[in-house]
Amino acid sequence: MIVNYLPAGLKNVLKSIPGVHKLYLMLFRCLSPYFNRQYKHWIAKIEPSLWLPVLPEQDLCLSIIVPVYNPPIAFLKACVNSVLEQNYTHWQLVIVNDASTNQQVNRYLESLNANNQQVVVITHEQNKHISAATNTGLEHCHGDYVLLLDHDDLLAPQALNEVASLLNEKPTLQWVYSDEDFVNKKGRRVSPHFKSDWNPYLLEAHNYITHLSVYKRSLLIELGGCRIGFEGAQDYDLALRVAERLQPEQIAHIAKILYHWRVHDGSSSSSNDAKPYTVKAGRNALIEHFQRVGVSCHIEDGNLDNFYHVQYVPTTYPKVSIIIPTRDHKEVLEKCISSVLAKTDYVDFEIIVMDNQSQALDALSYLTEIAVHEKVSVIEHDKPFNYSEINNRAVELASGEVVVLLNNDTEVINRTWLKELVGLAMQPDVGCVGAKLLYPDSSIQHAGIVMGLGGYAAHSHRCLPQGSYGYFNRPHINQVMSGVTGACLAVRKQIYRDVGGLDEGYQVAYNDVDFCLKVMASGYYNVYCAHAELYHYESKTRGDDGDNAEKIKRFEKEKALLLKRWSDEIEMDRYYSSHLTRSAENFSIRTESYKLK
Repeated sequence: MIVNYLPAGLKNVLKSIPGVHKLYLMLFRCLSPYFNRQYKHWIAKIEPSLWLPVLPEQDLCLSIIVPVYNPPIAFLKACVNSVLEQNYTHWQLVIVNDASTNQQVNRYLESLNANNQQVVVITHEQNKHISAATNTGLEHCHGDYVLLLDHDDLLAPQALNEVASLLNEKPTLQWVYSDEDFVNKKGRRVSPHFKSDWNPYLLEAHNYITHLSVYKRSLLIELGGCRIGFEGAQDYDLALRVAERLQPEQIAHIAKILYHWRVHDGSSSSSNDAKPYTVKAGRNALIEHFQRVGVSCHIEDGNLDNFYHVQYVPTTYPKVSIIIPTRDHKEVLEKCISSVLAKTDYVDFEIIVMDNQSQALDALSYLTEIAVHEKVSVIEHDKPFNYSEINNRAVELASGEVVVLLNNDTEVINRTWLKELVGLAMQPDVGCVGAKLLYPDSSIQHAGIVMGLGGYAAHSHRCLPQGSYGYFNRPHINQVMSGVTGACLAVRKQIYRDVGGLDEGYQVAYNDVDFCLKVMASGYYNVYCAHAELYHYESKTRGDDGDNAEKIKRFEKEKALLLKRWSDEIEMDRYYSSHLTRSAENFSIRTESYKLK
């Protein structure tokens, strides 16, 4: 895990080190003692309870491909031993010696070939690199499924049993991936990556899947294996091509640590400086992926190596209706509308201001003033405050194909914010799209909604300081999440109508969460867009829900309604690991006992 919060002094030290990949520096050298204790506790107390019983009937054969080129001999032996020591024994290990020049490695591989019938060693006369070596291995596999293993990494002893158990239960699966962690130079397990379930928009921003990956052999053969020319990102290219062929129900995530990625000098997990060509290869893989699926987009490098900023470009940019409920607080509304008008590079939009019983003279004067603007309409809503009702009425009046619900206490930061939101909202499989919202000090206020946090729902990475990367950089990349906040939410108007809009039983709280879950239940992905940025001054107009008895009562009622309607989603958020805390928003490790769902 990447440290969520770093002291300023440490950040300055990081900035002073030239050429060091900050992400992995944080991953492996700057982990807090607290986090290390959390993970050590998790390994000792939680992980043993997760393993399934060893299958008594082991009919399914799993083939493992290991391309080898001059690895440290101790690491290679440990890798092979991690296969030999599997508690599931119906496997085939195919090692492709890609013309290693280390004679110690060659002698060891020859001994394996001679002494174990489950091990097949093929030797290339010339070094052909990892893609070709993997393809050679694929030609010699006879298992129904193929697992890819790097020559210096390790499988957990239970890895194959967990995979086989799932494939026996769900034989239609064609791609299975697992959680992973890292083994540092001292041999200690660190930095667990507890992953999201299938998350296509996260994959298009970063290869979050990496290891362990298991594919149906017939599918790999159909795809031609790994592609020559994508070495260093051949696993990313393969994942993208596989994703294009499969339906989500053919892909499964095993939420257990089945793979240990070794960190040492020269490994890509240690620093991207060791393998700079991987960045270019990954970008090329992503470019060709979008060409194949016919999605128009602009791709830029992300804030870290091997992370990508994808701006999706629809066939046409539709008219957008930006809906802003307001009451009094002229200075708040003026800052919001001025920022939208001055900082938005999107052409075709209207602003619908829903005036909910403003009485302050300065606010009324300002509403009269802006009502003459060609892009602004002011609608009076002379009823008691009900956020859902206000927005529902506005959507019916909206002329845009896309509607954006926007709080009046927000302020636009980047000019492309609306293009980013609309580009995603116009993708056929996308429902709600939410922005990155920041507090005035630029710490994160919203980076998507996680179900179950605090017993109901809360914001991902709230209060993460500016410049911090969070959990595997997730605050800074696009991804599917269960929900996004209604403080800035884009959605096609037709989808809004199809699901019945916002439920007016939620007057104030959780209406956006309920709406997002309805949209998700209708078969759409809700996507957090990290590249649309606004400040959010948070509920300045309405005030705090806890400041009087009536508001507290209403808030409790709306919480109860959410729990009654969405208890399964609250108990298990498919885009947030069961192994992560439910009591904080910082993606720290869960330490109390629990069961996987």
